Amino acid sequence: MDTGSRIATPIPLDRPQPPRLLDRVRLAVRAHHYSPRTEEAYIAWIKRFIFFHDKRHPAEMGADEVTRFLSSLALHGHVSASTQNQALSAILFLYQEVLRQDLPWLDGIVRAKRSVRLPVVLTRDEVQAVLSQLRGTSRLIATLLYGAGLRLLECARLRVKDVDFATNQILVRGGKGDKDRATLLPASVKADLARHLDAARRQHEADLRHNAGWVALPGALDRKYPNAGREWAWQWVFPATRIYVDRETGKHHRHHYHESAIQRVVKEAVRRSGISKPATCHTFRHSFATHLLEDGYDIRTVQVLLGHKDGPPP
Repeated sequence: MDTGSRIATPIPLDRPQPPRLLDRVRLAVRAHHYSPRTEEAYIAWIKRFIFFHDKRHPAEMGADEVTRFLSSLALHGHVSASTQNQALSAILFLYQEVLRQDLPWLDGIVRAKRSVRLPVVLTRDEVQAVLSQLRGTSRLIATLLYGAGLRLLECARLRVKDVDFATNQILVRGGKGDKDRATLLPASVKADLARHLDAARRQHEADLRHNAGWVALPGALDRKYPNAGREWAWQWVFPATRIYVDRETGKHHRHHYHESAIQRVVKEAVRRSGISKPATCHTFRHSFATHLLEDGYDIRTVQVLLGHKDGPPP
């Protein structure tokens, strides 16, 4: 049988495959300069949305499927309004920025109404009671959370160059909303922080001698300044105890002190102090703002130190 006319053109084996859906989501999130945490949250919600509908492709779904998914989160998952809205934001990002679909049904999707709750605030005596239960790095971090009004991740991501002992300032880079701000460096913590940095510098110098000492840099700075990742100024104020190897470069890095470790010890410190309030690391920030207002600082000054325009401290 003559099959010459039916012979298909061979497909080149090296033809690049189109990126998978979740890879496209990651690229789109990074193009919008969202934080790594937002990226991971969006990926997790989109995967959950797809698995909820038996792995159907999102391009085949629409308003009904989104509504059923969100309703299930509320009715069966008992998630908070803010969590439900985060899931919705992730799904809308998928359709608008990745699949590039018109959403005529968007107006029919109603965001959950967030409840208004008063923040937990510790008295000055309660703050001291909690701090007295902490030691070493965890005490130093908790003191900065309270004395500088920092969010936990802002404190964990502080770099050496952003602590200014001469002007008693801490510069927060890329805080919530990717905003920079200056806040207070409490006088009570300066001596302990200076000793901590001396020890961190000795550790960094030892890392350098062992062909390590690298730290992750923001944006594309590692390409613009190839050796900046080993400079002391760019090191974390609170480095992790262990070194890891970057999969892409093979360089030996230190991550910053992990926020979950602080959360655990603060929770235990609150328990040991006998305080009945459900205080967390973020409670120090609320207490910082409240105590400044009690001391006569105007609300605008407090808002600037906290890094937001108006309303209660987030």
